[in-house]
Amino acid sequence: MKLEFGYGTGVQEVQVPDRNLLGVLHANQVPLELTGEAEVRRALENPIGTPRLRQIVRPGEKIAIVTSDLTRPMPTAQVMPALLEELYAAGARKEDITLVFALGSHREQTEQERRKLAGEQAWNEIACVDSEPADCIHMGCTAAGTPVDITRVVAEADRRICLGNIEYHYFAGYSGGVKAIMPGVSTRDAIQANHRMMVRPESCAGTLDTNPLRQDIEEAGRICGVDFILNVVLSEHKQIIRAVAGHPVEAHRAGCRFLDTIYLKPLPQAADIVLVSQGGAPKDLNLYQTQKALDNARHAVKPGGIIILIGSCKEGLGERVFEEWMTQSESPEAMIERIGRDFQLGGHKAAAIAMTLQKAEVDLVSDMEDDFVRSIFLNPQPDAQTALDRAFARLGADATVLAMPYGGSTLPRIQS
Repeated sequence: MKLEFGYGTGVQEVQVPDRNLLGVLHANQVPLELTGEAEVRRALENPIGTPRLRQIVRPGEKIAIVTSDLTRPMPTAQVMPALLEELYAAGARKEDITLVFALGSHREQTEQERRKLAGEQAWNEIACVDSEPADCIHMGCTAAGTPVDITRVVAEADRRICLGNIEYHYFAGYSGGVKAIMPGVSTRDAIQANHRMMVRPESCAGTLDTNPLRQDIEEAGRICGVDFILNVVLSEHKQIIRAVAGHPVEAHRAGCRFLDTIYLKPLPQAADIVLVSQGGAPKDLNLYQTQKALDNARHAVKPGGIIILIGSCKEGLGERVFEEWMTQSESPEAMIERIGRDFQLGGHKAAAIAMTLQKAEVDLVSDMEDDFVRSIFLNPQPDAQTALDRAFARLGADATVLAMPYGGSTLPRIQS
């Protein structure tokens, strides 16, 4: 079978023998009813596990709405009109509502960036601020020892509402839910304490109740107190196709189940060889972005197998801390050891690549120089077809192959 994988603005073509091919993973097609703002209103009118928000909020209460910063695709501007309408129906005053952009460990945003994220109605009617990692209130500690240090405007609010989009997250299981609180509006020390658990095998995409890192996040959410969430699931074109509202865990789980109907791909067996791409530009601009597809492919490959990662990476590694870890570490094992004692954003993706290398070889088809690729513990290949031919030469002519043309979105799960 002839397959195509997005590569920058072009494609890489690969001929895979039919007898070797286990499958080609694409998103499932599911019937959709409402989308966009209409779907958001439906969710607010039918909350999961709680009364409607207008029945929870009381006049005079201080309300903090926590949402994502510019590094996430959450369409805050699209959901705020319906959310504000619900709060005003409860008697909330505009001056008592604050929209807080959860920076985590990211940079402060400009006024123009905040305004674009908030949307004109929210920007003109309520306060819209970045979280302040340097001005937090200590609210307790989780059982794992993670400090629950929350930015003041959120910690001192009478009601807390969390917004977010739900997608697979390679060590928190899924995004969304109370992840807006931890790590969203927490301190760097708190984030490091939580994220160091990423090296545990159970801390992986698609897991929740057995994921120690996600469970720590949700315990932090309980200590802080979250009254309501409004989360959305986005299509590959970033359109709202499902919204869930209500209880911070129950509503989140409902959203995760819907995500699974589209992007979770059960497989009867793992493959010897996995061909994977982010789908081309702009998602394969650098290795920092392309890593997401690699991590999803890790769940589909046999121990000792080969992942062929197809991504232009024409801008190189793409992030300063990630580059430092990838280029200055003595070995993949050194990165894994380091992340457990010295969590750093950027370094966490280097450690994730290192954990993949513990399971399988990684051949990289990219625009980066061969010697540089070898220096970061990956095997350079000139094109996808050559990479596949060489993989067959190493593993045998009967080696099985799985193709993931949009590897950042689809999550394989081997059925035990």
